[in-house]
Amino acid sequence: MNEPLLELDRLSVEFDGIKVVKELSLTIARGETLALVGESGSGKSVSALGAMNLLPANAQVSGRRRLAGVDLSTLSAAQWTGVLGNQVGFIFQEPMTSLNPLHTVGKQIGEALRLHQGLRGREARARSCELLAQVKLPRPEELVDTWPHQLSGGQRQRVMIAMAIANRPALLIADEPTTALDVTVQQEILALLRELRDQHGMGMLFITHDLNLVRRYADRVCVMYRGQEQESGPVEQVFSHPASSYTKALLDAEPEGRPTPVGRVAPLLQAKGLGVSFKRPKKRLFSRQPPDFEAVKPLDLYIAPGETLGIVGESGSGKTTLAAALMRLTPSSGSIQLGDVKLNELSGNVLRRQRYRMQMVFQDPYGALSPRMSVFDIVSEGLRFHFPRLTTQEIAQRVKATLEEVGLPESCASRYPHEFSGGQRQRIAVARAIILEPELIVLDEPTSALDRSVQKQLITLLRELQRRHGLSYLFISHDLAVVRAMAHRILVLKEGQVVEEGECLEVLENPQRPYTRQLVTAAGLDEARPVA
Repeated sequence: MNEPLLELDRLSVEFDGIKVVKELSLTIARGETLALVGESGSGKSVSALGAMNLLPANAQVSGRRRLAGVDLSTLSAAQWTGVLGNQVGFIFQEPMTSLNPLHTVGKQIGEALRLHQGLRGREARARSCELLAQVKLPRPEELVDTWPHQLSGGQRQRVMIAMAIANRPALLIADEPTTALDVTVQQEILALLRELRDQHGMGMLFITHDLNLVRRYADRVCVMYRGQEQESGPVEQVFSHPASSYTKALLDAEPEGRPTPVGRVAPLLQAKGLGVSFKRPKKRLFSRQPPDFEAVKPLDLYIAPGETLGIVGESGSGKTTLAAALMRLTPSSGSIQLGDVKLNELSGNVLRRQRYRMQMVFQDPYGALSPRMSVFDIVSEGLRFHFPRLTTQEIAQRVKATLEEVGLPESCASRYPHEFSGGQRQRIAVARAIILEPELIVLDEPTSALDRSVQKQLITLLRELQRRHGLSYLFISHDLAVVRAMAHRILVLKEGQVVEEGECLEVLENPQRPYTRQLVTAAGLDEARPVA
């Protein structure tokens, strides 16, 4: 057998005397995909970052690391610059924090092309547009001039993928590359990565919590738990005959159950003629102003008390923009009413005083949490603003109880967001929302960064909170299995327009529109599955 492309032998990572990865050994051959799976905080991302010298200075990395026969521990800083982005492509877990907000998409892709291929000007722009089209982004000639904040989470993730494959690396490390993508684009992107792997003999380390994707696209799998390898081997062998009890638990952790039915009551939230448009930039100084881009075409929706409305659709279809408009976080047309209050007529402090009634869990938990605030301050901030009469002791008790509800120990309250994994940060964001006991919570991809076992726990928690407090949810997700377990009704968006809506199970089991059928088929929900 040929020499492995990547070889890690007894890799260990230590932070301030605490071992977070313990003697991990794995190999990846050229043209092979190895999946690294495990629950949030198990050490998957830290292992990859440690192997590629991307951890902060206080990390101690030991063990042997070899890439194409080269001992990585002997490389200088200048040599690492030639390796990363060229021989090794890295798709990071959180695209918004990985993309520079001060540079356009085209400039950031062009930087990798300039450093490693010497492409500049028109050549770099043309290649950037080609890469954007390759990762299935619409209007690449227009998007190449946009800024990261103007893109949806899924579109930013695809930009990261385009940057990672720009120089056709020998090894691609994909850390949750499809987390923010809808099921149809997931298939397209992973099929593209597999095609590139086969064409160029590229090896791939695929870090994910989605076991269905591992089954479809990986050759071998390595299961991690608390920094240690539990078992590894060919995917079919490990999934069919798991040796570890932890692997068995992962395979059994599918979202299940249904929300508590709600009766016919007056809507809690109602929107009529709600639309969102953005001005397009002029291409030339004295050219005509192009027509506005309609991110959300005028639509009507309502949510009853205790009800969950699921919003599904491909990346860039307007799901998050719709949520931001309902929360009055972005300008919109039409009317929005919460109970007897017309939100579209409020502004300033009057609007802020209503926000305890409606909270939002954002798609990118790291970008939504202040890095300068402790978890305690983040979770309790809303309490201090909306309920100033609460004592310090009462606030501390509510923070403790809320952290326990979302599966976090009290000891994490003194820590900061950068000290947590992506899934743990998402739970902090959920805790910040539910501590105010609002009437409505907008959940924007709340389970996208979580492994299946934690997803199951969070879904159970959200349903229990809804049953106990009569909460209403606007639930945005590209994971239709999760939507099926959470939503009473469903609304399908495509290019900012409603293409289908109705009772959740009715839409998913008998979709009327071709686009909805495509989503259901890509998610595998058209296969016979029992619903608990």
